[in-house]
Amino acid sequence: MPEAASVPATRAVIGDSEFDRDTAVVRRAPGIYDADLSAGWTIVRAVNGGYLLAVLGRALADTLPHPDPFTVSAHYLTASRPGPAVIRTETVRTGRTLSTGQASLFQYDAEGNEVERIRVLASYGDLAALPDDVRTTATPPAIPPPERCLGPEDGPAPVDGSSAITERLTLRLDPATAGWAVGAPSGKGEMRAWFGLADGRDADPFSLLLAVDALPPTAFEIGLTGWVPTVELTVHVRHRPAPGPLRVSVTTRNLAGGFLEEDAEVWDSEDRLVAQSRQLARVRLG
Repeated sequence: MPEAASVPATRAVIGDSEFDRDTAVVRRAPGIYDADLSAGWTIVRAVNGGYLLAVLGRALADTLPHPDPFTVSAHYLTASRPGPAVIRTETVRTGRTLSTGQASLFQYDAEGNEVERIRVLASYGDLAALPDDVRTTATPPAIPPPERCLGPEDGPAPVDGSSAITERLTLRLDPATAGWAVGAPSGKGEMRAWFGLADGRDADPFSLLLAVDALPPTAFEIGLTGWVPTVELTVHVRHRPAPGPLRVSVTTRNLAGGFLEEDAEVWDSEDRLVAQSRQLARVRLG
């Protein structure tokens, strides 16, 4: 399997990387955590939804007796901004195989009022304890080698304004899904890419929560531009990923009434389907 492009000479490791530091939470009291949402994971001024899932995922991992997110469903209520945030968690149920909890992230508006940004319901388990039996008809996406794919330097910014998150990722887009970057979108709701963190840190279950929401929106390849905010996002983590680059495939089959779905698959370097997701997102027509 080819290595991802532009891997740094000194690789960060899981537990000691920019992603780990920027998704860290501090327990203030049982069920209450402080976080500082980093401006490094923004698209224009809004914090990326996958990054937010990872932050809340850390708080729930500390709250629940199981270590790994299995399924995480999030409703994005208002746009999160860089800066301080408070996370409140609650244990819903615990069992031998799975435990379930909920979490909400809050920030303060200009008048000092608390505003709920995102609410999550999640079930956690132990990925290492799962049996090896896999029966699937799913196949990895066919993406050219990274050196034949396109990076941010090969096209214009997809959204007006600064997108700091692109500096923290190694994304190499399949040219077949990058026509939008040169003003020739295919009209198909598809996006495929090699994915990695820019500092070389390998993937883990929490970075998979980021990976499913890190590619440019499929709306761009349909022929639409501008911000595509997430309304709801559900992620299923299926396996702890092997070291090496990930391949991410996102498809949209239906855009109606100004909303579209994005179905994502994430595959690791050993050709295993390690995460899946579906989100509902809003697009601005016309």
